[in-house]
Amino acid sequence: MASRAKATILDIAREAGVSKSTVSLVLQGSGLIRPETATKVRKAIEDVGYVYNRGAANLRKAHSNVIGMVINDLTNPFFAELAVGMERVFQAAGVVPFIANTAENPVRQEEVLKSLMEQGVAGLIVSPARGTSPGTFRRIETAGVPIVFTMRRLPDSRIPVIAPDNHRGAVLAAEHLIRRGHRRLAFFGGSSDLVVYQERLGGFLEACETLGIPASDRLIVEGETSRKGGMACLETALAVPQPPTAALCFNDAVAFGVMLALRKRGLEAGADFAVVGFDDVAEAEHYSPALTSVAVDTAGLGERAAHVMLKMIQSRTTRAENHIGAVSLVVRESSGPDRNSQVGDAA
Repeated sequence: MASRAKATILDIAREAGVSKSTVSLVLQGSGLIRPETATKVRKAIEDVGYVYNRGAANLRKAHSNVIGMVINDLTNPFFAELAVGMERVFQAAGVVPFIANTAENPVRQEEVLKSLMEQGVAGLIVSPARGTSPGTFRRIETAGVPIVFTMRRLPDSRIPVIAPDNHRGAVLAAEHLIRRGHRRLAFFGGSSDLVVYQERLGGFLEACETLGIPASDRLIVEGETSRKGGMACLETALAVPQPPTAALCFNDAVAFGVMLALRKRGLEAGADFAVVGFDDVAEAEHYSPALTSVAVDTAGLGERAAHVMLKMIQSRTTRAENHIGAVSLVVRESSGPDRNSQVGDAA
């Protein structure tokens, strides 16, 4: 007789004198097995001390124990940190995470999703690429494969989303700059086809409206969500007749680009131009000067996304609640001193 710790379906089959497939059907509660055979199998299960792990079985029934993590930009440290949070949970659960970078390319994303579906993945966690069409995930939903969106959502989609409170974070950041005495503000980076952009820009504009910054003193510069994009945004902003003195950036990558462009001009973030990022990646604290940023608990969001996915697989559902994570503003040197106590209004 096998010991309790090592008992397997094969042990049960030998004890009951039936096939492994018959044992599997009994474990799954199938009505295809004759009552007397089922009774014999259940007695054998008790005799060998087999413990049925229903959660693991449900994962196996999802074709595989592989979960696809499809990320729009792994060169952005934020998404790398997000992926690490997800991976930590999956490894503990004995699940194999497969990470793919779509590089903001919907065609590449389609290829990756098709390949993962052909491999029979148990579920997908996706941060959709820019330009993703609304119908991209319908076929996967129809196939009953659970999907969770992280950070980004698609308009009119019912797929659950794990994301920070983008609107609230932008309000906190813009309020901080205005209360430090800035009256000409900019919003740098991102594009209007992203829901997350609309949320962050919306928070920025709400704070400006509430605290009396007229539309004529708000500059919105769309751009790539990268260092290169941030550099281009700053050049555009400083070329206008009345340039802003501070900017809220779409993310930290854009903020780092802005700070690089300032330095190339002999200017310094904080001292000459206030810069606030969004995401608070690990690099923000160690940058020079250290970057003020909206902290979103990146790894925590990744862990939450992974836990939601495991629960969906084990419950055999494609539905889950959205989760909007709390945010906070971490103030560092890049947003500069309080200008209210200073004389003049340097551009």
